[in-house]
Amino acid sequence: MTKSQKNPAVDKFLTEEETWREEFTKLRSIILDCGLTEELKWGKPCYSLQGTNIVLIHGFKEYCAILFTKGALLKDPRGILIQQTENVQAARQVRFTNAGQVVKLAGTLKAYIKEAIEAEKAGLKVAYKKTSDFPVPEEFKNKLAKDSALKTAFEALTPGRQRGYLLYFAAPKQSQTRESRIEKCIPLIFDGIGLHDEYAMNKKK
Repeated sequence: MTKSQKNPAVDKFLTEEETWREEFTKLRSIILDCGLTEELKWGKPCYSLQGTNIVLIHGFKEYCAILFTKGALLKDPRGILIQQTENVQAARQVRFTNAGQVVKLAGTLKAYIKEAIEAEKAGLKVAYKKTSDFPVPEEFKNKLAKDSALKTAFEALTPGRQRGYLLYFAAPKQSQTRESRIEKCIPLIFDGIGLHDEYAMNKKK
């Protein structure tokens, strides 16, 4: 397998990274050995095959991780893949808290990445839940019933964006908080923007 070219944007990212620089550098080396294209997307090192994202590297306060964008398709014989929350359908993480763990799993990670590449080449798809399988909070049902334009705008969103909003609206226990979330997101829905779009996240703040 041909080693990939390093991307200068990722070089710069690593020089500025403080918490997980050593772990990121080792993960990067492992992934570059697998022949994927390296880019910096969403402020994170991301690795793709013919324009389709396969894995990315990201860090949190307690751990750093390699994220397989379609990790649900992998067999995971070592049992190392983690589903971040029950609502995450496709992506799976492998988490690390030190560089030694990365080195120890290097061979396994390469095997998993190779499997992910082969799954992509074979055109395998994750079986996503339908939007209709997700509950619609009563507060949002009422909004849609009263505002046909909002209903039309929401139905025009991609299924993934619809699911994102439904999960976000349903999360709070208090009705008042659900109402507040819905109100803040209505302009975004009318603009056709998804909850997790970078622009949307900035606008919500």
